[in-house]
Amino acid sequence: MTADLDNAERRPAFARFLTLRVGGMLFRNTVVSTAAFLLGLSALWALVTYGGMNEVLATGISFLVAQTLHYALGRTWIFRGTDRSVGTGYVIFLLNAGVGLFATVTLFALLVNYTPMHYLVARVVVSVFAGLAMFALNASFNFRRV
Repeated sequence: MTADLDNAERRPAFARFLTLRVGGMLFRNTVVSTAAFLLGLSALWALVTYGGMNEVLATGISFLVAQTLHYALGRTWIFRGTDRSVGTGYVIFLLNAGVGLFATVTLFALLVNYTPMHYLVARVVVSVFAGLAMFALNASFNFRRV
């Protein structure tokens, strides 16, 4: 496995993502992301519907709740075998989540403020773009599996 990772580091960055091994990680990430996203979407709905919270603020809070679940499952299932320590990995994951949070809230705010799109539909659309960016950041920089 180490030899595969050593050889992978010599290939261009984008090419390292085009392997069956990374495809398997992306599949597992999609499963975990979907579960975390559904948790976050439920939290978003509850915060807006029952908490009377602003939609943009609620999106940020629900995003962070979902990302904590995502890290736990990502470390144990998506990127298993990482040599990154739990504490350091969680901090880097949260920094990456900050990038994702910024992208999520910014794109979400643009969609709900400048289109007739319903806020829950906007959140689904935004999740595709933010999710792929976060997978790439975590796979390459945090868990160092690509």
